[in-house]
Amino acid sequence: MQTSDTPLFEASVLINPSIQAVWNAWGALELPDCWLVAGCLAQTVWNERFGLPVDYGISDLDLVYFDPSDLSEQTEQRHAQRIRHIFAELPVRIDVKNQARVHLWYEAKFGFPIPPYQSVLDAIGTFPTTATTVGLRPTGHGTELCATYGLSDLFDGVVRANKRLITREIFEAKVAKWYSRWPDLKVIPWDES
Repeated sequence: MQTSDTPLFEASVLINPSIQAVWNAWGALELPDCWLVAGCLAQTVWNERFGLPVDYGISDLDLVYFDPSDLSEQTEQRHAQRIRHIFAELPVRIDVKNQARVHLWYEAKFGFPIPPYQSVLDAIGTFPTTATTVGLRPTGHGTELCATYGLSDLFDGVVRANKRLITREIFEAKVAKWYSRWPDLKVIPWDES
């Protein structure tokens, strides 16, 4: 979806050299329905907002794709290894996940089952906070943006639970980690989200 905020958001995240490197080599990713998502985007915006180095506190870049025709862990790992090799010089880890297979491992990791996602946009809509339910990708006609809850919380430095999927414990653990790095974030408590 293209919104009036797309150019501003794109410019805000492309100041991060690691994001820009992935963006500039997008064609080499060769993943179906691929998006750059979540924390690395939000954290780059927060770093700019709070006057920090653009790559401060960012440990990984999340690439998600959607391939329901191949739900094997081996294929996902092969894609991840191939893409990490392409970007071996970057100071961050590249995390690559097929959103069509998340339901196969989610319960073992988080303690409860989820239904299969129907698309990458469906998956993005379940990310743990309203500020991180974002994704961006270049297209032949410009840039495509997914911002499930808009960009206000993200640009305003607000962390609010997206209760569509996560538990209070997952949210609070994520908030504690982020708040230790970005203490100027405005955290909306779970009960008020």
